[in-house]
This record gives sequence, structure tokens and C-alpha cells, in this order.
Amino acid sequence: MKFSQANIRKFFLLTFLFWGIWVVPDAQAQKSSKQLKQDKQKIEKEIAETQNLIKKNQKNQKASLQQIAMLRQQINNREKLITTLSQEIMLMEEEQEQNQQQILNLQKKLEYMKSDYAQVVYMAYRNRNLMDRVTFILASDDFSQMFRRMRFYTVFSDNVRSQAEKIKKTQAELKEKNEQIIALKNEKLTLLSGKENEIKKLELDRKEKTRSSEQLKKQSQQLTAQLQEKQRQRRNLDAAIQKAIKAEIAAANAKRAAEAAAKNKGKSGSTSTAAKSESSTSTNTRANATILLTPEEQTLNNSFVSNKGKLPWPVAKGAKVADFGSYAHPDVPSVLIENHGINILTDAGTSVRAVYDGEVITVMDVDGSKVVIVRHGEYCTIYQNFTTINVRKGNKVTTKQTLGTIGKNPTTNTYELHFEIWKGDAYLNPNSWLAKR
Repeated sequence: MKFSQANIRKFFLLTFLFWGIWVVPDAQAQKSSKQLKQDKQKIEKEIAETQNLIKKNQKNQKASLQQIAMLRQQINNREKLITTLSQEIMLMEEEQEQNQQQILNLQKKLEYMKSDYAQVVYMAYRNRNLMDRVTFILASDDFSQMFRRMRFYTVFSDNVRSQAEKIKKTQAELKEKNEQIIALKNEKLTLLSGKENEIKKLELDRKEKTRSSEQLKKQSQQLTAQLQEKQRQRRNLDAAIQKAIKAEIAAANAKRAAEAAAKNKGKSGSTSTAAKSESSTSTNTRANATILLTPEEQTLNNSFVSNKGKLPWPVAKGAKVADFGSYAHPDVPSVLIENHGINILTDAGTSVRAVYDGEVITVMDVDGSKVVIVRHGEYCTIYQNFTTINVRKGNKVTTKQTLGTIGKNPTTNTYELHFEIWKGDAYLNPNSWLAKR
């Protein structure tokens, strides 16, 4: 066989033949899988915290309403966890399918590469007499051809070596993908086992809730009286909060008016009088609704608003046992609940913390329950039920700074924080402002 120019070109091109068949993993699926794992960890943490609170309050006869509220939340959390586990299993199955497809593609690619490599080796063998480097180069007709042959020899050697390395790399990838399949199968079995356990626990929680509901029916009169007393306390708290906030608005606006009057002091008497009159009118008009903010307070106000839905919870851990709004009590339907905030059951000794930077405008006692109000521009956050308080009126506080320690609710013998958010003298739904747990 002659080593013609055509054969050389064919031989050269053959060494570059490389089939690249790749399946890129779905980045969105990977992101979703990571998010699901984070969601699962959060839910598992909340389940553990709620379970701990349920355990601690089991013997507390006065806390029956709180216990059933915690069971209701626990059932909801377990349902969310089961859904998350199911989604994680589905994503895992999709990942397995992708890996299987990658394995098939890699195997096909490997077959082509081995076939190409075999042809390269075969042609090198057939032309071995011409493959002696010195002979091949010295047989050149001129210097230009000698240079091309030297270049060809170098490129050919590099590509043969590169092809062999790529075959090894593809074989390693195949091995890795097969190991991933095995790991995914084991992880899937663990998730399935966890899902089955959660379903069993969910059924136990549902049975316990049903049993507790039956007991509640027998205590209907006692519980109605208890809830009505709590409603009376809430009305007293609302009245005290409104009074404190209106007083703060009036005081702040009066201060702004005094500052404005001082600026006009150097002007004529008539102008000064007019300015005072205008300031007084402005103060009287706005005192009952809107607070006049300084530039610094406006900045704080805007920052507070921009963090809506991201504010930290006023306690690091706990279970929400009473929600915001007007509704019939889910376990004692004869009682209408009017809650301007949320109630969070927690452990004794838990620190109550500010949800954002601000200034303490009121520390007061309402029906024997200590209350702290923090102002953030136009907005105020209210924290009720302390055993000890670490701040006083006029103190500047920062996000997550400890305001005091949670106190015991005498009606239920539980450690329960009542939390509200107001804008001016109107209350808002805290669920829209606090970060999702």
C-alpha cells in the first residue's frame, strides 16, 4: 500500500474524529432539589419544636386549647413534609432517568471512540514502515514538505495520546454515573421509608386531635368562659395600644410643629403667627392618623417597608396557636375570635426580640401583662407577655435585640407571646410581614 497524499489526509482526519454526545443535567431541577432539601430541613425543625412543646404541655390541664392548636399545626407540618418528600422522590426519579440516559450516551460515545482508535492503530500498523520518524521526515522532497511532515507527526502523536486519554475519561465518567445511580437508589429508599413513617405519625396525630376534640366538647362551658376572658383582655390591650400610639403620634407631631415654629422665629409677628396657626392646624388634623417623620425616621420607615415578608420572628422558636383576624374558634365555634395579631407558644426562659431597628415608645402593664411597643417610622410592633423587660421608653433597639423574657399566661399556664404590627392607629396582619418559617 502506497502512503499517498490522499491516505495521509484521510489518516490525519481520522485521528480528529470525536463523537461528543452529552446530556447536560437540568440546572433548574438541581436548584429545585436543593430548595426541597432546605424546605424539608425547616419543616423537620418546626415539627421537632412543636412536638417538644406538645410534650411539655401534655399534663397542663389549662392548656387544652393550645394543645389542640399545636396538634393542628403539627398535622399541617407533617402534610407539608410528606408533600416535600414526595416531590423529592419524583425529582430523584427524574435524575435517575437522566443518569441512565447519560450512561447510554456515554456507552455509545465510548463505542465510537474505541472504533476510531482501533482504525488509527490499524492504519499506523499498515504504514509502520513509513512511521519511523527520521525516515518519514528525511524522505521529504523539499524543506516545506519536511516542515509539514514534522508538524503532522507531532499533531498525530498528540491526538493518538489525547484519544486514549478521552477513552479513559469516558470510562471513568461511566463508572461515576453508575455509582450515582446506586447512591440515588439508596437515598430514594431512605426517603420512601421516611415518608411511610411520617404518614404513620400523621395518622397518630389525627387520632390524638380527634380524641382531644371530644374532650373539649365536654369542657365547652369552661372553655367558652376562658376564651371570653381572653377576648376581654385583648379588647383592653387594643384600647391601651391605641391610646399609647395616638399619644406618640400627637407628641411627635407637636414636636415637629414646635421645630417648625422655631425656624420662623426671626420672621415678622404676623408671619410667625400664621406659621404657628398653620402648624397647629396641621398637627390637629394629622395627630389622630399620620405621624410627621423626620428625614431619618422616613429612611427607617422605608427600610421597614422594604423588609415586608422578611422580618425575623419575635421569638427564635415556637408554635403559632392563635392566628390573625376575625373567625369562629375552630374548636369552640360558639366563640368569635377577634385577634389583631398572632399568639406564639414557646418555652419558659425564651427571649423576646425586636423584629427590626426602632425606638421603644412605651413599656406598660395591661391587666397584669407587660407590654413593649417599638416604633419604626409610621409603623409600630407590639410585644405582650413578659416576665422581665430589658428596655425602657426612649431606648433605640436593633433587629433581633432582646427586649425581655417571655412570661407565663395565668389563664393557660403556658408561655405565650402576643405580637402585633400597626401602621399609625390601624393594625396589620403580621403573617404578611414576618418571614416564612
